[in-house]
Amino acid sequence: MSDIYTCLIDTPLGKMRAAGREDAITGLWFEEQKYYPNISEWTEAKEHYLFKSLSVWIDEYFAGEKEACDLPLFLSGTSFQMEVWGILRQIKYGQSMTYGNIAKELSKKFGLSKMSAQAVGGAVGHNPISILIPCHRVLGSSGTLVGYAGGIDKKRFLLELEGVNL
Repeated sequence: MSDIYTCLIDTPLGKMRAAGREDAITGLWFEEQKYYPNISEWTEAKEHYLFKSLSVWIDEYFAGEKEACDLPLFLSGTSFQMEVWGILRQIKYGQSMTYGNIAKELSKKFGLSKMSAQAVGGAVGHNPISILIPCHRVLGSSGTLVGYAGGIDKKRFLLELEGVNL
């Protein structure tokens, strides 16, 4: 038996695959999005309490009633990815940030003269917990909609839902 549980959750943007351990959400992906995980060894568990809570949160989010994630999350990635994902978690509902801004923030934190916005984009794109860790709030340098593993149409929908001025 796997120690990763999974289920599909319906959203206005299509089905999403959720993953979790006993005590935390570990993943949330739109079906067939870029970097979709191999789920062959995961245990189907739609009735798991975390997924019930996640389903309620997703419904409330799409109804405009939830702005911040209050569910337990567990992330696994490189130290660079963890730094980037930490910044994503600080971008508030209805706000956005550019890949370049994130790169500047990280270069300042690590005492570097500069950092690649493309490297930041790679880490953002590999965010395993869509919506809850708001990678959709990251824009290109001129405020353009670029680089969303779930698709630009979904990114636009999420940003418009949150009231971000595009």
